[in-house]
Amino acid sequence: MRVTFWGVRGSCPCSGPGNARYGGNTACVLVEVAGAPPLILDLGTGLRELTGRIPYPELGSSIEATVLLSHLHWDHILGLPFAAPMQLIGATVDVYGPAQESGSLGDAFDRFMQPPFFPVHVGELPGQVRFNDVWDDDMGIGAAKVRMRPIPHKGPTLGFRIEADGAVMAYVSDHQAPAGMGKVDQRVLELCDGADLVVHDAQYTDAELRQKEDWGHSSIGYAVHVAREAGAKRLALFHHDPSHDDVMLDQLLEHAQGLSEARGLDDLISTTQGLAVEIGTAGPSAARLG
Repeated sequence: MRVTFWGVRGSCPCSGPGNARYGGNTACVLVEVAGAPPLILDLGTGLRELTGRIPYPELGSSIEATVLLSHLHWDHILGLPFAAPMQLIGATVDVYGPAQESGSLGDAFDRFMQPPFFPVHVGELPGQVRFNDVWDDDMGIGAAKVRMRPIPHKGPTLGFRIEADGAVMAYVSDHQAPAGMGKVDQRVLELCDGADLVVHDAQYTDAELRQKEDWGHSSIGYAVHVAREAGAKRLALFHHDPSHDDVMLDQLLEHAQGLSEARGLDDLISTTQGLAVEIGTAGPSAARLG
């Protein structure tokens, strides 16, 4: 299983020399497994670069891809209209996302993509998008087994567990840490249980979380706690705050690696835009794309 990070920021995209190494695009992760179509986790602004740079043979003729969408906050959906396949007749993208309290997932995108907020509706794009409402589900996508569970955040939100190629990845991009930060939601533990790689919300420092305790996110320390409680092998810190520049993110990674609970992990990394991670029978590896 190959996991490539095309957007690692939370809340909003950010640019500038201070963010050059970690990148400024919002949440978008590509998961590639043998015998399955490309699996894309979230539709943040990283989607534009992903679909523009990955040379799939189908791109330029037709393409089929599957999106696992965690939730509908702007930083997780802004990339959809700008994805290259959406400009191709014959392209088909299946989006599986959280069932909404009112209306369907497709209805929600119709409200987001319409004038005056955007010049065209989803249905007017050359490529076809098929929206699928899911919640507490398990399904197969090609050779991959996908588990979807609701997790604590602001509004309907899903976390995902992907099993394929002898590897397990968990994706918990936005996760509300509980008061006291001791207990871990059972559904989160189910997703992360024994995973080879956990990609987890690590937006805030502990001090920031105390000021924003009900904003729907986790601290770096709580992300480490979740991974340790779940018996995960490797943790990737994700959903970086836009106010945290490269220097600060380096410092936060060093802090996380020094925590006592981090000693129980095989590896702890901080995600950067363009980072590719291999997990599975060949063992873990990581490299940054050029």
